[in-house]
Amino acid sequence: MSQASTVGVNVVKAFSSPGSIRLTSLPPLALYVHFPWCVRKCPYCDFNSHESKGGTFPEDDYLDALRSDLEQSLPLIWGRQVHTVFIGGGTPSLMSAKGLDRLLSDVRALLPLDADAEITLEANPGTFEADKFAQFRASGVNRLSVGIQSFNEAHLKALGRIHDSAQARHAVEVAANTFDNFNLDLMFALPKQTLAECQADIETALSYAPPHLSLYHLTLEPNTLFAKFPPPLPDDDSSADMQDWIHDRTREAGYERYEVSAYAKPHRQSKHNLNYWRFGDYLGIGAGAHTKLSFPNRILRQMRYKHPATFIDEARSGNAVQEEHEVGSRDLPFEFMLNALRLVEGFPVHRFVERTGLPMTSIEPALQEAERRGLISRDFEKIAPTPLGQAFLNDLQALFLKDS
Repeated sequence: MSQASTVGVNVVKAFSSPGSIRLTSLPPLALYVHFPWCVRKCPYCDFNSHESKGGTFPEDDYLDALRSDLEQSLPLIWGRQVHTVFIGGGTPSLMSAKGLDRLLSDVRALLPLDADAEITLEANPGTFEADKFAQFRASGVNRLSVGIQSFNEAHLKALGRIHDSAQARHAVEVAANTFDNFNLDLMFALPKQTLAECQADIETALSYAPPHLSLYHLTLEPNTLFAKFPPPLPDDDSSADMQDWIHDRTREAGYERYEVSAYAKPHRQSKHNLNYWRFGDYLGIGAGAHTKLSFPNRILRQMRYKHPATFIDEARSGNAVQEEHEVGSRDLPFEFMLNALRLVEGFPVHRFVERTGLPMTSIEPALQEAERRGLISRDFEKIAPTPLGQAFLNDLQALFLKDS
């Protein structure tokens, strides 16, 4: 019986059997908190988000459930310090200032939080009230991630966003005036978007000098409205031109591209996301949240109940986790590479051994094939995707996917 099973976890199914894993040290630990409500579901969104009816949601009940979920998880992370906290969604900025303060107070009361922990809150324009965000800052949030997506009125409508261009600009102004550290999320290759329109969006974002930019290529994810009714998108050549221009323009503006879609000023990389990409550990609480935790001889993954009402009920009964499984040694190389190869810098060889408990020989055939195709460069200390590997990242990652 797993350690988690002894604290009320309902194990639904095991996806793979564990293999021979031996970890000599545990990776850094992060906390992810999921807030599942938004004003309106966007047609491209495949996250676990639910429209709040009439703009209301059971905030107190959900905060009670989050605390219960966290309390139930404590035996899995005894003695481990939390280095970053990320509150995502959904639209967490819909929470009241009092509610967010309660959430962070519960986190501090129950977890040994690093004194310099990066605490990020996701926020969407249309929910920005200057006084409220000042209270968020006072409660301990020290990094804001703003879901702009575009400053173009027509593109915002095509994306189903609830805010307009003026609200997008207002949101960035509030973020810049309230937080020293903030990120702007934008997308490109939008429906009917031209290169000039993409450039205008990026130039507007750069005019606010954000410490961090997340610039995503719009993709049609399964089980979304856009997947069912695809909008007219730029062709591959046009979207490649946009991406090439973005790489050049952000570098010229003093940003380092350190991950597929992430650009940062010096020392302003997202610590929380870096922990994911470096195959660190994270405890996820809240509706649909995912967890990955390492132990000396196993790596555990969990998923919470997705529907908010179900999650609240199950967390109250001491059973917030819907699915749990241990990651087998056969699957670990792919899971590691799925994250690590997103980083432009790649990863030091020792990190694969430390984070998976497997020898480098377990992936040597795949490394040789990747090197033969020109998808990676490597030496005795470091492995990194080449520009070709970055362009064909899915193909590169798939080399480490073993047949069942």
